[in-house]
Amino acid sequence: MSLQIAPSLLAADFTRLGEEVARVEQAGVELLHVDVMDGHFVPNITFGPPVVRALRRTTTIPLDVHLMIAEPDRYIDEFVDAGASIVTVHVEAAPHLHRTVRRIRERGARAGVAINPATPVHALEEIVTEVDLVLIMSVNPGFTGQVFLPSSLRKIETVRKLIDSRRGRAVVEVDGGIDLTNIAEVARAGAAIAVAGAAVFHTPDPAAAVAALRQASLS
Repeated sequence: MSLQIAPSLLAADFTRLGEEVARVEQAGVELLHVDVMDGHFVPNITFGPPVVRALRRTTTIPLDVHLMIAEPDRYIDEFVDAGASIVTVHVEAAPHLHRTVRRIRERGARAGVAINPATPVHALEEIVTEVDLVLIMSVNPGFTGQVFLPSSLRKIETVRKLIDSRRGRAVVEVDGGIDLTNIAEVARAGAAIAVAGAAVFHTPDPAAAVAALRQASLS
């Protein structure tokens, strides 16, 4: 089975965001990945709830909202109200993860937890059975177009084994530097969702790029 491809809107043309969404919608993508950055947790500033709300009016595709922000608990309600289908917070930014995850679920969204490249997998041990998704960062977050870190493959495998050993329901999502050269390895390691930014939106035909990534993931 091929990976689900979640195009990252961080790599899209912001002046034509609605058109960019429509182009990947033609490819039947399962998710749209929305990277929210605050300039504190990561060195960049991107989208806020108003953009998520505008996206929700534009498409019915589930919005996979990745909060790369300090104090994510303060903004969960705003992003769910804006239309987030999945809300993912970083283990490094949320000191009370069980409470945070519970709040996301109470608001009717799916809950995810993310870890940065230098964060060890054991940081997930107490929360992995409580979430719907584990997001493994395969670059240091903050900017699109970075190179995939090869050590991420081992981390994907380890996280998948941890989830299975605890009989968890979470899927593994991977974000950062994914393209045609590495997506098959990402799939074999145990990922179910691949976030792709530049590999989709920095091409002449994003819909064709999505199809090519899906096909490559099967090899």
